[in-house]
Amino acid sequence: MSAVTIRNVEFLNNPARFLEPYKFRVTFECIMPLQDDLEWKLIYVSSPGQPEYDQELDDCMVGPVPVGVNSFEFESPSPSPSRIPPEDVLGVAAIILTASYKDQEFVRVGYYQNTEYDNEEMKETPPQTILFDRLVRELASKPKVTRFMIKWDTDNGVTQPPQQNFSTRPDAEHPRFGSGQSAFQLPPFGAPNGSMNYATNSAAVPPAHPPTH
Repeated sequence: MSAVTIRNVEFLNNPARFLEPYKFRVTFECIMPLQDDLEWKLIYVSSPGQPEYDQELDDCMVGPVPVGVNSFEFESPSPSPSRIPPEDVLGVAAIILTASYKDQEFVRVGYYQNTEYDNEEMKETPPQTILFDRLVRELASKPKVTRFMIKWDTDNGVTQPPQQNFSTRPDAEHPRFGSGQSAFQLPPFGAPNGSMNYATNSAAVPPAHPPTH
């Protein structure tokens, strides 16, 4: 069982222009005192299977973290156009939010991102040279969440929460979404939204699987 669980990720500007920063609010629950801060990173994956093109867009430290429900807003720059292979600009990419404690990643939340031109003519006949200022992006509401068991604080009277056993379901399309103890599959972009709410651009994170007895 994780000491920190993400409860919600709310996008504050989705859809948006491709070159606009990402803005979102993360709500999480902490069930035990933590000695150190939490580290959060946002990663853009343009080319599955080619990690050399991944871009770490930004990172931030959050702390001290009190026990209970907490939230913070995260603003990150957009990907650098010069580092994206031209053939991978349009269509589906991925955004991954990760959280770590003492250099141990304990959760990653992945979203498909669809990028296209802002008018029908350019969609049907894209310019030979990519015009980034005419591109728009939209993140799929339903995330894939992967949790990893890590070592939380165990000294100074702080007790590590009891561990749970989770099923593993790797993602063949986006292996860097992760394949830890609990994985949730994203639908193809444009698939039915299910319980996600586009009106609020809010993506509720599914709870962890119950313990296996």
